Amino acid sequence: MNRYMTYQCWDLFYFGIFRWYSVDMNQYSLTICGIGEALFDIFDGVQVLGGAPLNVAVHAHQLVANRPSGPGRGIVVSRIGQDFLGSKVTESLSEKKMDNQYIQSDPDHATGQVYVQTDDDGQPSYDIVANAAWDWLQYDPDMDTLAQHCDAVCFGSLAQREAQSRNTIYRFLETCRPSTIKLFDVNIRLDFYSRQIIARSLEIANALKLNEEELPLVCKLMGLGSIESGQEREALLKLIKQFKLNWIIYTRGAKGTAIHTSGNVYEGSPAVANPVEGADAVGAGDSVAATCLVGAVLRKPWDKVANLANQVGAYVASQPGATPTLPDELISQF
Repeated sequence: MNRYMTYQCWDLFYFGIFRWYSVDMNQYSLTICGIGEALFDIFDGVQVLGGAPLNVAVHAHQLVANRPSGPGRGIVVSRIGQDFLGSKVTESLSEKKMDNQYIQSDPDHATGQVYVQTDDDGQPSYDIVANAAWDWLQYDPDMDTLAQHCDAVCFGSLAQREAQSRNTIYRFLETCRPSTIKLFDVNIRLDFYSRQIIARSLEIANALKLNEEELPLVCKLMGLGSIESGQEREALLKLIKQFKLNWIIYTRGAKGTAIHTSGNVYEGSPAVANPVEGADAVGAGDSVAATCLVGAVLRKPWDKVANLANQVGAYVASQPGATPTLPDELISQF
């Protein structure tokens, strides 16, 4: 199939109203997708747009939408309910000048919700509502075209808790071109994961993102043994070798991001942003993932990417919500 083409499709919009789209794939210099959960994080009754794949797509879109050398885009592939929160998802993304055509409308299941509490350090904990619309993400034939034109895609383990969405995600990933970056964001939440899901995801992926808490758990699940302090590099190399990964994003909270390849470790300079009132760390890791995906697609040097990832992550952690508007001084570096 010709990578540069125009295709047309019907889109099911809010409350079953159809819209007709004609999309020229040639108008975008790059496309980065997030496939999985689209939801609202609830903070003390306040509803904030979220979901790790959505967050990654939103931040990627901010970084590439207005590139002088050619606009790129972030795309959310998910499913929402025919309810008030579902309409807020599409409205919020439209306000960010993002395309909603791959967000499905579900008449039987509600839009996803996650109740979030933060500790004294701003670190979040989650209560995730079950049987959400995104659990029932269907494979649409139009996804074939998107998958075959996608430069990078982020997927996680949470959206694989139901077989329907899990199989859709796998089919999308298997349809992508061999050159597509497939980033598995482990994102372990509560009991919504299994050894089989983690192993299958690692087999499909060619890049990985995980944090300090997730690394020992993943290594244990994959039979790589326990990790002592100071053995993180060795453990990450085992994952790279066993699953033929090109690189791993290893997030370490205030210590920043390290990007591991088989031959090197790239640690960005520490970055600090002054927190505003109501700041939380939700979405900071997703913004790091988006920065690394954009950097990898654009073939930026890894040391520069690690620096930018730290800056973007620190800024997002200094703001309330998962997808604050990024400042021009960060965007301009892409």
